Amino acid sequence: MKFQRISSINTKRDAWVEINLDAIEKNILELKKKVKPDSKVLAVVKADAYGHGSSMIAPTLLASGVDWLGVASIDEGMELRNNKFDCPILVLGAAPVWAFDYAAKNNISLSMFLDEHIEAATLTYQKTGLKTKAHIKLDTGMNRIGVRKENALEFIKKVKDCPAVEMQGIFTHFACAEDEGKTKRQLEIWDNIISSTDTKGLILHCFNTAAVIAGYKEEKYNMVRLGLALYGLIPDLPDFCKSTPKLYPAMSLKGRITNIHTAKDGEGVSYSHKFISKGDTKIATIPIGYADGVDRKLSNKIYGILNGKKVPQIGNITMDQMMFNITGIEAEEGDIITLLGKDGSEEISINEWANILDTINYELICRLKVRLSRVYTR
Repeated sequence: MKFQRISSINTKRDAWVEINLDAIEKNILELKKKVKPDSKVLAVVKADAYGHGSSMIAPTLLASGVDWLGVASIDEGMELRNNKFDCPILVLGAAPVWAFDYAAKNNISLSMFLDEHIEAATLTYQKTGLKTKAHIKLDTGMNRIGVRKENALEFIKKVKDCPAVEMQGIFTHFACAEDEGKTKRQLEIWDNIISSTDTKGLILHCFNTAAVIAGYKEEKYNMVRLGLALYGLIPDLPDFCKSTPKLYPAMSLKGRITNIHTAKDGEGVSYSHKFISKGDTKIATIPIGYADGVDRKLSNKIYGILNGKKVPQIGNITMDQMMFNITGIEAEEGDIITLLGKDGSEEISINEWANILDTINYELICRLKVRLSRVYTR
């Protein structure tokens, strides 16, 4: 049988995620065309690089001209440091005060927006002699974390005057980059604050992926933060954006057929028999289920690609396995079914799943990381 043969893809399970590093490199080069030539680029690699594997793709990101890596937590930053990456790293989220020592000792920059952060930096300096590297986070309309506009200038001055802090930059985040009006209101707040303080030598960043692709007009920045588009996916964009860069999805999801059999007319398939065979149905099973991040609510609504042909998924998706109707298709155990990605002329995007589930592609690619091996290709 095919699944007993040595092949180019060998993992502990007959299910895996493939990451195409060439696609990531191409995406960076394409996106940089939309950024000011003198602007730095921060690649967002939080949530294990949106499920792509932060430490595995970091060399490609850095070799393609990325200047900074952005993470969500100290733990994520430490993973990169432990894997010998010495590039600048910024924790975009809120770091607990007890973690300031770790950040200073490992040259990880933190987001700073509370007086408690200044106090924690001071204690770290007193204990270690090391300054906390910081970017001040402004809340210009996201209402998540950050300094409110009415307190921004006072807080910036406090940080600048604190001998325990090396202030590196100021940044904010757009809540609705797809909404031109709301984004312009955030930009007005950003402009007013930045224009009212001395920003010489500071890194200023307000543009996320959607703002970069949309092409909002803003001169008060010298770094952009690129996330979803690095991995070949487009976020929601404003109506005025009429064109998008050519991007290449980097992630594919594949599984080998572990069993093929025929269900007779009237027989049910999987738990609760939500699919009933009409006539003889040739069924292929692959070892991917909802414990791997494929939502059970996708049951009976998605397709795979087998030998270049789309095949419908049938029956409830189970914890570890799912079934496909491959009636009329020549196949053997060990053949590959592609759930996400391209096979021949057919292609399935994560966006199709997001539309079915009424959610965003970000969420779904981050889910595919629990038990699935990562295979990196070029």
